[in-house]
Amino acid sequence: MAKKKNDKKEAESAPTVIKGETCPICHNKTLTLSESDMDVPFFGKTYIFSMDCSSCGYHKADVEAEEKKPACKYTLEINSEKDMHIRVVKSSNATVKIPHVGSIEPGESSNGYVTNVEGILQRFKKMTDVLREEAEDKVEQKKAKNMIKKLTRVMWGQDKAKLIIDDPSGNSAIISEKAKKT
Repeated sequence: MAKKKNDKKEAESAPTVIKGETCPICHNKTLTLSESDMDVPFFGKTYIFSMDCSSCGYHKADVEAEEKKPACKYTLEINSEKDMHIRVVKSSNATVKIPHVGSIEPGESSNGYVTNVEGILQRFKKMTDVLREEAEDKVEQKKAKNMIKKLTRVMWGQDKAKLIIDDPSGNSAIISEKAKKT
């Protein structure tokens, strides 16, 4: 058992944290910078960066593979509850799409992260819920409500969906034999 703990320590370093930096948004010296690395199986050593401001709530995060990778596109057919556990690495440069549901586009406020398929679906549910709450039109509210129901059924393995990640930087992946890479 001690060997497993040592292996884990080698695979993930303790984060380097710097506090008291100047926030690019509110200009207070309350920005915390964090950097760590982890070894993602079948993807390689990955660096995780983040910035968080305790004054204004600003947050920015990204992931970057140690090894330079070519542009990539991953497609995964989600068709069972087991698929919720498939590991996903998403850089801030990646576009995440679920056809007939929506997309997460790269941009200034885009974040990178390491999660799983369920985490991606939860993000889509949260975005759709915000749209539902902000919609003034009853038809739009109903569409959003139905989309949330569909995403829930996909998470429970009762419905199917396709997950596409397109990353020009190559710093994203869907870690599964089921995923098709182009």
